[in-house]
Formats: sequence, C-alpha cells, structure tokens
Amino acid sequence: MRRVRDLSCGDAHVFLEFEVRRVACPACRAVKRERLPFLAANPFYTKRFAFYVGARCRSSSIKDVAAELGLHWAAVKELEKEYMREQLRRVGTPAPRIIGIDEVSIRKGKVFRIVVSDLVRHRPIWFGGRDRTEPSLEEFFARLGPKKAARIRLVVMDMWRPFYNAAQNCVPHAAILFGKFHVMRQLGEALDEVRRSEYRRVSGGERRFIKGQRYNLLAHRENLTLDGRKALRTLLAANKRLNTAYLLKESFGQLWDYRREVWARRFFENWRAALRWQRLQPFEKFAAMIERHWDGIAAYCDPENKVSLGFVEGLNNKIRVIQRRAYGLRDEEYLRLKVLTATLPKR
Repeated sequence: MRRVRDLSCGDAHVFLEFEVRRVACPACRAVKRERLPFLAANPFYTKRFAFYVGARCRSSSIKDVAAELGLHWAAVKELEKEYMREQLRRVGTPAPRIIGIDEVSIRKGKVFRIVVSDLVRHRPIWFGGRDRTEPSLEEFFARLGPKKAARIRLVVMDMWRPFYNAAQNCVPHAAILFGKFHVMRQLGEALDEVRRSEYRRVSGGERRFIKGQRYNLLAHRENLTLDGRKALRTLLAANKRLNTAYLLKESFGQLWDYRREVWARRFFENWRAALRWQRLQPFEKFAAMIERHWDGIAAYCDPENKVSLGFVEGLNNKIRVIQRRAYGLRDEEYLRLKVLTATLPKR
C-alpha cells in the first residue's frame, strides 16, 4: 500500500492511498513495478502537489513554503526543481535570432557563469560554462547546434574580448553589437576618475564643491532633485575641467541617435577632436577604447539592430534577488533552473 500527499483541501492535508502492482516480466525475468504518471519524481507526492509547491516558490522563499505546508525545506527545493524542469520542457528548445551575452558572479572569489538571453522573446535560454572564457561560451553554441546557430543574426554583449572572439568563431555571419549601457558605464567611470583627480589637485575651500557630487555628475539630469541640480550647477561653475568633462559625457550620448555609420563616425571624430588640449587622460583612454571596438558600436546604426538592450541588465538584477533569497544554498543546478525560469509565466 502506497500513501502520497496530494493538494490540500482548505486547511486539511489530503493523502491518497493505493496499491502499486508488481508484475513479472517474461522477457527479462525480472519483477517490475507499474509506473504511475500522476506521481512526482519524489514518490511521496503527486505531480499536481509538486507543481503547486513550485508555483508558490515563485513568490515566496523555500523556508516560508516549507513552514506553510509542513514540509522539510529540502523536499520543497526538490519539488520546485521538478516544477521548473517541467516549465522548461513546455517552452521547448530555443531557436533565437538575437541573443544577449553577459556574465554573473555566483560566489565570492570571482567565480563566474555565462548567461545567454533571447532578446526577442525576452527570456534567458542558457546558464552555464565554468568561467567567462572563450571555451565556456563556445559550449553554448555547441549545445545549440549548427542549424540553430546559423539563425542568429545579432549578438549583443559587453566589450569583453573572450566573448567577442567566441562569437566571431562560432557565428561569423552574425553582427556583433556592444551594449549602450556598458559603453556609457565606461564613460561614466572616466568622468568619475576626472572627479577624483580634481579632488586631489585642488585644496582648501575648492574641495567642498567636489566632495559628495559623484551621483550628481553621473546621473541623468532629469533624475536629479532640485537641490541636486543646484549643486551640479555650482560645481560646474567652480571647476572648469569637470565642466568640460561633464559636457563631453553628455554630448557623447548623441552617438546612438545616428542611423548611418558615416555620420556616426563623423560625430565621433569631432567628439574626439574636442579632447585635444583638455588634459583629460581618462577620456582619451575611453576614446581609444571606442576606436578599438568601433565595429561593435557602429552596428547600432543599422535600424534592424535597434533592439531593447535593457533586458540583460534587468535579468542581472533578478539573478541578484534570486541569490539573496537562496542565501545558504550551494546547489548550482537549482540556481540554473531559477535563472532560466525567472521570466516564464506561471503555469
């Protein structure tokens, strides 16, 4: 006699009791037990109970669901993993046309895994690799297969050279686009380096204009409060080099508005020429970096490549939330399933 737990009825726990038949196989002469499709992988629960537990874990922690249902947290985790595997089975094997590539740190000590997302369907499709090297990313293209890899027309990534090399080797026909967010973040770091150098250079009362103004310098002007805008105006009026660096940072954003590479290139050359005699070494390094990666930035001028690039960064925020909620768990397979099902609808 087998006893398994099923969906509760109100506050009452429901259990099913039934007999499991055992039969002798005349072919192999072994005694086998019948398969019951309504049972979960854990034979003490039904599938619908397992899927209910998994759906509850979408909005609550394992600890809370375990306390609510009177289960051990390890049993809840295994039931949720079965629910997530079923979700992935239902959505099928991905066949992306536009992919985004990024890395995520899974623990201290610079241990990375690679996340590949389908930017058309807005969902992650692969979480793996051993680090953020070329062979690790090549594992994704190998698993995808040559036919589906041939369908990829655009690859969006940051300016990490191993990712670029792996994409060039595995999907040479696809255009490579460096994300605007990553480029502007590099420019923001250059501006912040100028701010720190100016703080070290000046002394006395002039420092009070610079101290504590990092956010006001790097944020979009429309996001600043009234006091923030006033402090920014005072800072830019008091320090000529920071004023020049800030104006250069703000004007660089126009690069993403051009629809033809020739005009984008002309804008960049003019922007780079404005750096002469300004003694802004961090900006000169940034301009040299843009020159080295120009092909991946100019790809944004193609109207077909005007894709939403914020999904990858939004997914990184989701992953950090998942890691905080799963604090203490060292099951990497669980993390992989959580990431791959993070944007799937509840079913």
